[in-house]
Amino acid sequence: MILRDIAYGVGGLLSAPIWGTAMLKTGKWRTDWAGKLLGRVPEMNTEDVAGEKPTVLIHAVSVGEVMATRTLVDSLEKDGARVVLATTTNTGFERAVKLFGERLMVVRYPLDFSFAVKRFLGEVKPDVVALMELEVWPNFVGMCEKMGIPVAVINGRLTERSYGRYLKVRGLIAGTFEKLSVAAVQTDAYAERFKGLGARDEVVQVLDTMKWDTAKIEDEVEGSESLAEEFGLDRGKLTVVAGSTGPSEEAMLIEAVKGLEQDVNLILVPRKPERFDEVAGLDGGIVRMTRIRKGEKHANPSIYLLDTMGELRKAYALADVVVVGRSFNGLGGSDLIEPIALGKATVMGESYYNFADAVDAFVNDGGIKITDETGLKSALTELLDDEGKREAMREAGRGVIRRRMGSTRRHVDLLLGLVRDERTAK
Repeated sequence: MILRDIAYGVGGLLSAPIWGTAMLKTGKWRTDWAGKLLGRVPEMNTEDVAGEKPTVLIHAVSVGEVMATRTLVDSLEKDGARVVLATTTNTGFERAVKLFGERLMVVRYPLDFSFAVKRFLGEVKPDVVALMELEVWPNFVGMCEKMGIPVAVINGRLTERSYGRYLKVRGLIAGTFEKLSVAAVQTDAYAERFKGLGARDEVVQVLDTMKWDTAKIEDEVEGSESLAEEFGLDRGKLTVVAGSTGPSEEAMLIEAVKGLEQDVNLILVPRKPERFDEVAGLDGGIVRMTRIRKGEKHANPSIYLLDTMGELRKAYALADVVVVGRSFNGLGGSDLIEPIALGKATVMGESYYNFADAVDAFVNDGGIKITDETGLKSALTELLDDEGKREAMREAGRGVIRRRMGSTRRHVDLLLGLVRDERTAK
């Protein structure tokens, strides 16, 4: 662990100009450094941690992983567990606090320095650690083993790209995956990659993704109509919502929508808040929600920028057609299950390696339309012109979701089983 600490320190210093500049530009330097660097947990959050209830520590890196824990947290608490949720990013932390309030402890996940990890685990005192999707750090896993705390990867996902990156630092992570008590992964392909990094065959299980269970199949979302009123959305027009968009996609969407024969509303929701200003400058007619809330008036707009956090679901509820972002620029896609659960005809680009299993399931049943940039305009035209087609996609997509539910219960049983096994062994 000491050698890794030295490696981390040297690597951090050498790369400081890069990550330091990025943090200054994005404002990410404003964070809880005592929690990240020293593993400190605020005293107000450490009350009543030790006790008869098993403590499950869940690590969810950012917003997407936090949202995927909702049904898991509910089920664990219902079964008598105490949950502590650790996040890495500022947006993930803020979303977790907003989502769970005072129901459970929300803390910062420490950087992988052994002294920070040791203090963190000593204060939280987990009976089991659950790492959402991946985030397998060698010092953290090694310290858990040393302290007798079982570690499980849950909702495990290991893309070809991530697998290749782990292989490049195999010397740094040597033995880490072998120490996992369980690797509960989403697909057979992910299972093979976990094994390829050293996870033991007997601990790797395929339990599907919990995102199927977090999907809320409903026709209305609280606050969506208020959002439409604030925007001054012309409800006489059909609406296209582009969610979690990435670089270059907003300009592509603006061009595609302007080229349509019918006049439609376009709502852009970039994934990263640091890109809001950039996107706002793409077209003089873009209306920003933050400006509207400050009293700015606009006449007959048709392109809207939702430059706030936590309101994507409200925007999806207003859509006739949804375009899933980060799928036209090689970034692997974004969550497509949420808009489909809301009954929206959904279009996605050809880059979806982060959600390949879900995409394949929807494609097989006609619940999503996959296209490239050159075919986007025609795909939008087809769906906007054909209400029957939109309705058929709505029913097909929701059918897929209903059939795939159940992974959360399997994960709960697995985690509480690890606690029982550990307590019996002691």
